[in-house]
Amino acid sequence: MLRATEILGGQAYDAQGNFVGQLKEMFLEPAEQTNRVAWLLLARGPFQSLLARWDQVGFVAPGTVRLTVGERELAPYQPNEAWLAVRKDLLDQQIIDTHGRKVVRVNDIGMAEMRTNGAVELRITQVDVGLPGAVGRLLQGLAPTRVIRRLQEKLPPRVIPWEFVNLIEPDPLRRVKLRLTGHRLARLHPADLADIMEELSPSEREGIIASLDEQTAADVIAELDRRLQTQVVEKLAPGRAAEILEEMEPDEAAHLLADLPPETSRELLYELPREDARDVRELLRFPEGTAGWMMTTEFVFVGEEATREEAVNWIRTREIQVEQLDTVTLIDARAAFAGLVPIGRLLLADDEQPLRNLRIEPLLTVRTDTGEKEVFELFDKYNLRCLAVVDEDNRPIGIITVDDVVSRLRRKL
Repeated sequence: MLRATEILGGQAYDAQGNFVGQLKEMFLEPAEQTNRVAWLLLARGPFQSLLARWDQVGFVAPGTVRLTVGERELAPYQPNEAWLAVRKDLLDQQIIDTHGRKVVRVNDIGMAEMRTNGAVELRITQVDVGLPGAVGRLLQGLAPTRVIRRLQEKLPPRVIPWEFVNLIEPDPLRRVKLRLTGHRLARLHPADLADIMEELSPSEREGIIASLDEQTAADVIAELDRRLQTQVVEKLAPGRAAEILEEMEPDEAAHLLADLPPETSRELLYELPREDARDVRELLRFPEGTAGWMMTTEFVFVGEEATREEAVNWIRTREIQVEQLDTVTLIDARAAFAGLVPIGRLLLADDEQPLRNLRIEPLLTVRTDTGEKEVFELFDKYNLRCLAVVDEDNRPIGIITVDDVVSRLRRKL
């Protein structure tokens, strides 16, 4: 395996053995091939730079590059934003290790040689983020390559396979040109991605959010602390911000809008679809620290006389995020609260079982003005997963879930 730092700075010679220049940079074309070194930048003096294409390279070793063509067949260098530069864009840069779910700094880059029709094709296989790469950089030019390699072999390796690397590109236009997507990031849990974003600069956070779809971006923003939430959303275009807010739970969207400047909040509410804006405005009426502030207005309710089969068939017709479906709320003939049925009980019951026979006791509710301390005490005392919030007519208008309680307690720590 070759290391990028062993090759960069080496002397390049053409097919006739004539000196062409010093290897200053290597470029990838991610849109064509994600890990192939497509171009070598050879510089001879401050004003003469030539490009050798990957299939014009015949031999590569630490300090030496030999080409299969003469100097006249090389192209003059023209900058291209759609190329990824090994020295400029990778070495010493922060990247996201999607396997380890963390931000790391690149110390060196490992490359493998592939023989293709008499040419040497360099492929990036891994990035070195550990001590061997750092020591190699420190001793570069001070000791022979063989001595450095012997020392590196004695150090514990810490490398990331190239397929687990996600580049941080703050410039959305360049990200498009590089064709970098967020599909690797989207596989991470939102909480892990939020932790990663907290280690990045504001512009890098913007780049990450720009690469994600609206649902994933909404899940990640919901996991950020309130200060970072507002910083991220304020930098987004109103249309993009509204699309992300639309994918958030109404209570999460309301909390975020409450922390934004009033003019920004009004602008985003205007951009939201009418029904979503109405739900969020309703929640914004409640003071922070109350049950009304903590509840979500998206919950499943069914008549208490319905059978288990009828309830399941009805739920199937609704647009519901299955992972958030934990409890079904029951209402009576007057639409008043009649109890809660955990999904586990619903799953195990007979088809003809009335839902009223599956509800849990005691029948607990709170009003919108109930303080959060009382809410916390009820969850703790009765080991609740959900708690219904009702109006003055005892009609359910929202649900507080255990994750709402945990999030609120975490922010108070």
